[in-house]
This record gives sequence, C-alpha cells and structure tokens, in this order.
Amino acid sequence: MEAPGTSGRPPAGFMTLTSWPLLYHSTAGSTSRGSLAQATHVDFSSQQSSAPIRLPTRAWRPSFQSGGSGSNKWSNKSHLHRPFALGVGAGTGGSMLYGSAGAAQLGGFWPFKSKAKSNGKAKKRVLVLMSDTGGGHRASAEAIRSGFQILYGNQYHLDIVDIWSQHTPWPMNQIPKTYSFLVKNGFLWRFGYYTQQPRFMHVPFLKMTAITARRHIAAVFDHYNPDLIVSVHPLLQLVPLTILQNRIKAGIQRPIKFATVVTDLTTCHNTWFHKDVDRCFVATEEAKQRALTMGIAQHKVTVHGLPIRPSFSQKLPSKHSLRQQLGMDLQKPAVLLVGGGEGMGAIEKIVQALIEQVGPACQVVAICGRNKGLIKRLEAKPYPAGMQVTIKGFVDNMPEWMTACDMIITKAGPGTIAESFICGLPVLLNGFVPCQEEGNVPFVLKHQVGAYEDKPAKIAQIIHGWVHEKRGELAAMSARAKEMGQPQAVFRIVEDLATMCA
Repeated sequence: MEAPGTSGRPPAGFMTLTSWPLLYHSTAGSTSRGSLAQATHVDFSSQQSSAPIRLPTRAWRPSFQSGGSGSNKWSNKSHLHRPFALGVGAGTGGSMLYGSAGAAQLGGFWPFKSKAKSNGKAKKRVLVLMSDTGGGHRASAEAIRSGFQILYGNQYHLDIVDIWSQHTPWPMNQIPKTYSFLVKNGFLWRFGYYTQQPRFMHVPFLKMTAITARRHIAAVFDHYNPDLIVSVHPLLQLVPLTILQNRIKAGIQRPIKFATVVTDLTTCHNTWFHKDVDRCFVATEEAKQRALTMGIAQHKVTVHGLPIRPSFSQKLPSKHSLRQQLGMDLQKPAVLLVGGGEGMGAIEKIVQALIEQVGPACQVVAICGRNKGLIKRLEAKPYPAGMQVTIKGFVDNMPEWMTACDMIITKAGPGTIAESFICGLPVLLNGFVPCQEEGNVPFVLKHQVGAYEDKPAKIAQIIHGWVHEKRGELAAMSARAKEMGQPQAVFRIVEDLATMCA
C-alpha cells in the first residue's frame, strides 16, 4: 500500500484539538508523498553520511520458520511482502495488528527476496526514532550518532529516521506543522497539553495512530533491520512499541530491545514513559521520579544527563586564549546573548537595554542564527565608546564562545541550559516554551545557577549587578553550574546502548 499523498489536501490543523500538543517539540517537518519516503542513513565504516535512502512503503519482512523439536528459529533470508487487504489464515485481524501479515508470509514461502541487510555479527544496527523538529530531538539524535562514532568507530551502523513526519499517513504527518501556531496561542497549547497528560486521554489517540500507521512503521523496522531501537521523542514510545510487540507475538519479527532517551530536563510529558521499554535514560532526578511514577521499573531508569554534542566534552584552551582567538576584549565581563537557530526572542531590545544601563562596563556577544535582518540591524546600531559588541550569525563553535563568556541570556531550552552548565555559565532565562520548558525555570533557580526575567530593562539591571556589586555571586553561580555540568553524559548513554546490542 502506498502512503497517501498530501497534494491538494486541506491542512490537518482541525483534526483534533487535544491531539496537537502530543507533538509538543515538533515544528514543520518534511512530509511523506506518494510511495517513497526519506531517512537519514549513517554508516560509520565510511565515516560520513550517505545520501538519503528512499524507503518504499511496501514492507520488508523476515520469514519465520519452524525448527526441530518444536523450537523456532529465524531463517537467514527475508521475503518481500506487499501488504494484503485479506491474508491467508491471518486475515484482516492479522492485518490490523501486525502490519498486514498473512499466513503465506508466516510460512516463509513468499517468493521475493528482501533487500534488508542481514544482521551480521561484525556490525550492529541502531535505529534512532525522532521527529525532525530542527531542535532538541534532532540535536540529541546527532549527539548519539557522534558518540557511537567516537567510541566505536565502524562497529555500529546507525540510522536516524524522522518517523512521525515521513512514515505516518495523512493527516497524522501534518500535525507537526501546527506547533508554531499553537505555542504562540498559549491557551490552546496549554489546554491540549494538559488534557493529554492522563493515560486515558493520550493512549487511545496513540493506539489509533499505531493501527493507522502500522504498515508504514512496520516497513521501517523491516527495511533497517535494527538490533536496537532508540526513541528521542515523546510520541515514539507507545506507537512503535505496540507495533513491534504485536509483530513479535505473531512470529514475524525477531525480538528487538527498545530504549528511550528523554530530551527534557524536568517537565516531561507522560507520553515519554512506557513501562515496556528496556531502558529509559533521563537527565535529572526530577525526570527519574516522573518515570517511576509512570510505572517504569527502577532498574530500567538511569540518570546520565542530556546527550549534548561531544564537542562540549573536549578540553579547550583557557578563557584568555579563547578570547584572543575570537577577537574579544581580554578583560571585560562578557555577556553571551543567544536567540536559537532562527535568532528569535527580544535580542535587539535586550542589546539596547544593555547599551543604556551597562554600557562599556561589559562586552556583548550576540548569536543571531539565521536571522539576517537582525544581524543587519545590530550591525547598524551605534554603540557607546569602549563597549565591544560582537555579532554572529549561525556558528559551529558554540563551546568556544560559551567558554569565553561569563554569563548567558537565553530561553529555557534544556539543551542550551545543559551546555551552559558544562561551560560554567550562569544562566539568565528570558523566556520558555509553555508547558514543557516551564519547569526548567524553577530548576535553575532552585540550584542557584541563574535568574529569570523576561523584560529587557530588568534583564539589563540584573546584568549590571552581576558585572558590578554582585561579581562574587556571579562567580559562585559559575562554580555551581560547572559542578552540575555533565559533559560525558552522551558517552555514558552510548556505552549503555551498546551493551543492549550485545
């Protein structure tokens, strides 16, 4: 069966209000069209990413054959099966639960060979499931990929798949596009987010998604033939696990271990947690308690920290040397102002407030991402004599900039907070995404590693204090942040994931 096309269809914005916030980290992702979808494919033996794989929506399935003495064993060949409407023996019931497997397939005599690679002993296969939101989930998946490559070289074959946008049928694959609208309309977002917290609300929706998307997701499992599945998205526990478990019970899927890597610090939606996962990796004790409350056994839950890019674990030159390399003032306190990849937030207003209230007592580094308009406006702005303002677009050496600065102004995104801790930066939070990032504000305040303020004038007042009469407090916050940093978290997570492949 081919994935339904999307051309000429209305947006799915009004499909179901309370189902929207389940994609609460998702923005617009690419959409499956026609019968082909794309996925990121990484083979560490070549040390680089290959071209995207165009994955047929027809399912690649290994055959299951009976062995002697009543035992079962997996054959070393696979067979191609185009999903049935009616199967032989399994019928429509098997189709609903297992991705349209019929008795012909179970018997192992479907005549076409699969292109799915056999599971060789030399190289283990890891499938990372995510929703390509361009934010924390993609960053976590890439960090895990880099961790495997650094620790194990070409011993592992890793695929990162945007399974929600590319491998669910219309209108499910359109839901991520509603995210930006919803987070800008707080009432709608909060209503949907909190009404979907209880199991009796989100489980029926996700179970229906599992039935609707079973053939598409089954095709992903069969095509990539993983030894381990890792989810870095809250919507990708119940759906893939349900499909996987049903296929295993039916004897058309070899057992595969499943791990969740939670990419939130404290406020974790309940859909992150499923009691049947083999391992659940969380960043904080607060997240661990939520996992235990949701029924995951204690021995399955591990606190390692967030999987941050391995570049943050590298030993860097001293702050003095980095400032020389980056062209910064060697003496004045440095304020790092970050607006994310799109340069969002009140960066321009904050810079103006710093000009008026702090002036040449500090230097400012503004990271504007891809916001070219913001860059031009800041470059054209007059600055007081002696006040150095460094304006950058998208940068690929964030660890250097963070280490060279003394404090950071940013929204309460978990990744940036974790990176700031690693670099010993006190955090002045100036905003948050409703619901999932709200808990990060009291987390920072509780551990006395920063402050919160969303008004530019008051932000400048706090910075004024940190660079003048409260410099001792700034140094203490820096030390506490450094203690909380977990630069090795991604490697500890990868090491544990590798043991699950054994």
